Amino acid sequence: MSLSEGWQFRWGDSPVSADGSPAWAQGKDPAGWQAINFPSNPPGRDGKRHAWFKTTLPSGGSWRDPVLYIYSVNLLLEAYLEGQRHYRFGEFGADGQGRFAGWPWHMIELPPDFAGQPMYFRVYSDYTDIGLWGEIKIMERAELFGYVLRHSAIDLGISMICLLLALLTGVFTTIQPGKRHQLAPIALFSLASGSMILAETQASQLLIDAPLMWNYLAAGGYFLLPVALGLLVEQWYRDTRLRLIRRIWQLHLAYWVIALGAASLGWVSLAITYPIFDGLLLISMVLMAVIILPRLKTLDVEQKAILATHAVFSLLLIADMAVAHGLLPWARVPISAGALVFSFVIVAISLFEYKRTQQEFKALNLRLEQEVAQRTEELQTLIQRLEVFSYTDPLTGLYNRRHFTDILEKASAQAIRHQSPLTLVMIDIDHFKRINDQYGHEAGDCALVNIASQLKQHFREADVICRLGGEEFAILLYHTEAGGVQQRTDELLDILSKTLHVHQGTTMGPITISCGIASYPQHVDDPQALLGLADQALYSAKLAGRARSHVYA
Repeated sequence: MSLSEGWQFRWGDSPVSADGSPAWAQGKDPAGWQAINFPSNPPGRDGKRHAWFKTTLPSGGSWRDPVLYIYSVNLLLEAYLEGQRHYRFGEFGADGQGRFAGWPWHMIELPPDFAGQPMYFRVYSDYTDIGLWGEIKIMERAELFGYVLRHSAIDLGISMICLLLALLTGVFTTIQPGKRHQLAPIALFSLASGSMILAETQASQLLIDAPLMWNYLAAGGYFLLPVALGLLVEQWYRDTRLRLIRRIWQLHLAYWVIALGAASLGWVSLAITYPIFDGLLLISMVLMAVIILPRLKTLDVEQKAILATHAVFSLLLIADMAVAHGLLPWARVPISAGALVFSFVIVAISLFEYKRTQQEFKALNLRLEQEVAQRTEELQTLIQRLEVFSYTDPLTGLYNRRHFTDILEKASAQAIRHQSPLTLVMIDIDHFKRINDQYGHEAGDCALVNIASQLKQHFREADVICRLGGEEFAILLYHTEAGGVQQRTDELLDILSKTLHVHQGTTMGPITISCGIASYPQHVDDPQALLGLADQALYSAKLAGRARSHVYA
């Protein structure tokens, strides 16, 4: 669920109430808010470093473990819900300011009943941009992890290729000193691009939750890219162009040392080194074009291929800069694709030029393919595990509502195609709130687990048992009609009436359930309608006194 509408903002920082909490987060002084399409870079900044944003969380859907996902924030953030601080990223000082802490993605836990609640965001930034950035969505926690991995899988694979290429090319540089000046720029470019891509992929935050470390790694790789290109291109010239190209990459190397050193020592914010470098890089690109284009015809096919792939990579970098500085709408720019093409073109040219080392490079390609296959397989396995997790209720081990929705659609199509009966049972634990109130929520969870276990023991392995949420369950039975199912549920009711449930030494007594049954084609022509009919039968069972099963009539 995307939060792309209904935002408001106001400049400045909130006054503090008597209890120490921000007054704006409590809905005080409502007149100062202004509408904004997206909570980023409001008009009229004029050097301001504090801004507040708010939105009303939308309704719709059934949520089990909802979280608010934010792609990134410029720069520090506090989120308030129900007047209390709910999330914080970075350290705010007494004056409301703080130091840059990185550009990670954010996962803010939400209560299941968040619908209609106002949520406030306090932001501080001494950067060129201020506010939330990229995507803002409400998702299930497990769904978010799968979402991050799916969007990171390709970049992770490409970064591994680049880093492996850097390692192997570096080895060849050491064992073949005569070719060092040709191989070293390839190794440096692969190392820089691989490090940058790995650090900027969202999955890196799942590996090590250290945003600032990853931003330093990304900056280090990003700032070294023009150095690697300059070292590669300067080999093509032996006139004044050589000196000009060398001055360009030496300037970038000096910036790499000064910018990262000053940021590490706390003299400047790492964030502010990016826009400075972006401007320097654009100037360098123009100068390189002025130097190379007049003599383009004198270059051979391999050199032109390198320049062509570099031009594509440069355009992707420029597009990413434009997105980062708000000149283009937000989108994921596939910089990794440019790095991959550039790296492979360089490898191909190197293989062509150094025929005496063809066997070594063939072994390198084989290792690259094996590593890519292994990494891809590992990533696919991880994604599959997360997919399984996203279809499973963590408390009971049963399938969850998401899986139920999918399987009902497939089972309905199969039942219609084969004209076979399909029966749905809706189950609700009787007086479950009373269990929670009397014995506590842990006892309620224990009861849910016990009931789930009884369901798995009582029904067939082919029957699909799901927990829809709260104390509500659903069972989908193939090739079974309502009469046989009611007999089975009545047997289960009898078993449950004689079963005592014990939690931490406390006996809770028998826990009963109510069941509603509906069957295709006995009760309906469309199996998709079984859910509503079974729910009506369940309601009828509850009205009749609970602890019983009713077939839809």
